[in-house]
Order: sequence, then C-alpha cells, then structure tokens
Amino acid sequence: MENHNQDITEATIALIDSLKSTTSAFGLANSGSEYKIITEMFLYKYFNDKFGYEAKKDKKYGERLRNAKNWDVEYDKFTEDEVDDLFSYQPSTVPRLRPEHTLAHLYNTSGDGDFSTRLDAMLIDIANLNAKNFSVVTSGKNRVNIFSALTQFVTDPQKRDDFAKSLMRSVASFNFESVFAEKYDFFSRIFEYLIKDYNNAGGGKYAEYYTPRAIAQVMARLLVGDDANLRGMTCYDPAAGTGTLLMSLAHQIGENRCTIFSQDISEKSSEMLRLNLILNNLSGSLINIVQGNTLTEPYHKEENGTLRKFDFVVSNPPFNLDFSDFRDTIAADSIRFWAGVPNIPKKDKSKMSVYLCFIQHIINSLKVTGKGAVVVPTGFITAKSGVERKVRNRLIDEKWVYGCVSMPNHVFATTSTNVSVLFLDKSGSSDNVILIDASKLGEDYKENGLQRHRLLPADIDKIVSTFQRKEAVEDFSVVVSYDEIKEKGYSLSAGQYFDIKIEYVEMDEGEFNRQIAQYKETFTGQFDESHRLENEIMRKLDTLCFCK
Repeated sequence: MENHNQDITEATIALIDSLKSTTSAFGLANSGSEYKIITEMFLYKYFNDKFGYEAKKDKKYGERLRNAKNWDVEYDKFTEDEVDDLFSYQPSTVPRLRPEHTLAHLYNTSGDGDFSTRLDAMLIDIANLNAKNFSVVTSGKNRVNIFSALTQFVTDPQKRDDFAKSLMRSVASFNFESVFAEKYDFFSRIFEYLIKDYNNAGGGKYAEYYTPRAIAQVMARLLVGDDANLRGMTCYDPAAGTGTLLMSLAHQIGENRCTIFSQDISEKSSEMLRLNLILNNLSGSLINIVQGNTLTEPYHKEENGTLRKFDFVVSNPPFNLDFSDFRDTIAADSIRFWAGVPNIPKKDKSKMSVYLCFIQHIINSLKVTGKGAVVVPTGFITAKSGVERKVRNRLIDEKWVYGCVSMPNHVFATTSTNVSVLFLDKSGSSDNVILIDASKLGEDYKENGLQRHRLLPADIDKIVSTFQRKEAVEDFSVVVSYDEIKEKGYSLSAGQYFDIKIEYVEMDEGEFNRQIAQYKETFTGQFDESHRLENEIMRKLDTLCFCK
C-alpha cells in the first residue's frame, strides 16, 4: 500500500506541475489568478472522477456504467430523466455532473471552434448545479460558487482556445479513481505542494495562514488523544487559512465524527480550504466555511446573537497586522475583548499584535468543556506588560492554559519568528501545567537556498508522549503548579523553571593542588600583563601635550 500511496502522490504532483506549466506558458505564473486556475481545474478533475466512481457503484445504474467500455461514453446516452433519477440516489457529498459536463465529453469536442467559451460555460454550469452542497458564503451571506470562468485570465482572446486545450490535456492524463476505493492519507502532503508557490509575496499573504504539518499534528494529537472515541464534535478555526489545522484535527477525531466551522478574510484561503474539505471527505461542512473578517463580523453565532461555542478550537492567527481601520470598532466590544485591544502605534502600524484579539475571541468561542490550541509568538509567554500580560494572566488565573510547547526556530517557512503553542481547557480542571522546550528538536535543511527547520516523526512522538504523561525531562520539560507560575511572574517559558545544575568532579588532594597551582600561574601571568598595559597607557598619556 505504501508504494501505491507513493505512486498516487507522485502522479498527483505531476498533474499539478503540468497545470503550472500551462499557466506559465501563457504568462500567468505567480499571478493572482494562477491559484484559481490550478485549484479549479484540479477540483474539476476530482469532481469528474468522483462522480464516475460513485455512479458505477449505483444499485440501479451502476452495472450499466461498469459494463461499458467507457462509463462516460455510456453516460452520454442517458436521458434527462435517467440523469435526474441517478442524482436522486447519490448522497449530498457526491458532486453532480450531467453527461455534457464529463471530461471525456468536453475533451472530444476540443477540435471544434470556440473551445474556451465552452470550457468556461461548463464550469459555471457545474457550479450552479452543485451550488447547494459545494459553495461557501461570505459574512454578508453572499454565495461564492465553486467554479468560475478561467480562460478570461488570458488577455489575448486568440490564445484562449489553446490555453483551454492545454488545461484539458493535463487533467485528462490522470485518474483519481484508484484513491476512492481505500482511504490514503496523502492529501495533506499534496496540498502543501499545491499551495507552496503561493506562500510568498507573489501569491498573496499565505505566510500568515499556512501552518507546518508537523505542528498541526502535534496540536491535533494533544487536543484529541491517540485513541479517543469522540462523536458529534464541533471544530472551529477563526483564522482558518487553507485549513491545515482543521484537517489534522478532523483526521484525529474521524471525518465522520466531527463538523468543521471556519472563517477567514482571504478569498484565496477560502478557496483553498474548500478544496481541502472536499479532498478530505468533509464536503458536508462546506456550508460552515465563511469568508469574512472574524474580528469585526464573527459569523458563527447562536440565535440570541452570542458567539457560538465549540468543542475544539484551533488557530494559527496572523501575529501582526495593521488593523487600525477597525481597531476602535472591536475595542468597543469589551465583553469579547476583555483584556483590551493593542493601541495604534505612531510609526509602524503593521506591527499591531492582532493575534491578541484572536486569542480572546477563541476563549469566548469555547464551550465550558471545550479545548483549544493556538500558535503564538514565543515572546507572548514571557511578556511583562500590556495586553499580552493581561491575556496571559487571566489564562493562568482561570486555569484555562494547561500546557505550552515552544517550537524550534525557522519551523515556519516564511518567518523567523519563534513560535509556541498554547493548549487551553475552558473547564479549568487541570491541577498543573506542562511546559516543553522543543527548541532543540528537529533538523535543519535548505529549501530554495533558504535555511529551514523541521520536526521529525520521532520529535513529534517525543513531544506528544511527554506532554500526555506530564513528564519532567531534564532540559526539555517541566510540570509546574499555577502558584509556581505566578511566583515566576506568570511565565510560561519552560527554561525559566529548569534547575540550575552545578557539576561536581571528584579529585584527590594532589590533583586539587595541581589545579590551584595552575590557576595561580595563569592569573599571575594575566595580572602581569594587565600591569604592563596599565603602565604603557600611563606612559602614553604623559607624552601628550596641549598644542596651540
């Protein structure tokens, strides 16, 4: 199975590379539209193969499609009534395609004129057909469909047909169906590869949203446990980005045992998250994916207008962001932002610590029995003043924080900021706190000429097992009471609690005397040199005179 998994991974990466080659050839590399073209064509291919796979399993029409040499050619012969009947037997998680929507149907007409117009029209038609189950909404309740016209991004109309044909040739060379029979946990690695080119200035602000897979695994395993039997769990991320944290959490709980909720201000991130949910068998949660500003317009609320509460909340919010335009608006909400909101700096507004607002929102979004994990800059865990200190003091006073793991430098590909992960329990039931300094774990590597760092599987296991057992390990972890934390100025830095070690070396009297003699000889020489320098300095000063 491992080799098969690898084959699928390599084939999928080859598909992505092929699509990127096409966008590059038509002048769209690293453009704002490239991510949309690649993700929508990738998703269209997934829709095509997923629909075919499920249709061939249908009790009424499956045998007819399975026995055909090409299922999509046979599907072209279905009447409208038969198509609607087939749809009625499919669960809502299966995308719907009419015969004219299949890849084979469209590909066979690629020699006809105006192919780009037909590709765009087909994608829009599929989006409308699947709007109920496969779209996301904005905080203003506007629906964002899953597909849009793609060839319009090529500015020269004469080249659009060739562009459309090249895209179709790329997706026609690959088949997802071998993935559907069994579950393969390779989508997360594929997804990292899919978006890696957009984690830079050329592709948007993905650096603020993307979380390394290793950190996501640590967070999910420590929140859920390795053998938890949970059902009906609600999982939320108020700054979801592309959904790495939510996917890890859902995998740990079980995709059929949880429902995903999210909000993110970025259109690109929402598009990527939507794809991530579909690829991970979580399309039933698409209705809960919202594009919008969580801080000014939190979407997920109860009927009485209060924030909805969740079983699990995970987040890697942007650390610093200029939110001066709406700072006063959210500061007026003293209930949600109980520790206050950072002031607008006089010089660099981009340094405003927006993550402090997200931490407070997260606390307000947890059930009384809810648990959460949030990535913060490591400076937060020792800050001595400001909103940082107010937030941390309350987390400790209320016993809401029960663990903190400080990660190695450079684990985030796009920032050198040191990060730590806070683990929260709104029940306040913990008697002590486990603090881990994982800064020495992992290995360095280079990517695109830049220094990076990553946690290895053994490192993840060490963090998880030490945390779960609440085990004190020399120079790695410490278990402290809340009173001890308060005595240390409310610090959550493991290093401040490590014992200072004094090494004792056994020696006999002779060895002791020899070492003392050596020290005296060394110091005598150093003192002599010091006196010589003092005399030389004074002599030089005596030679100086004031000259008119």
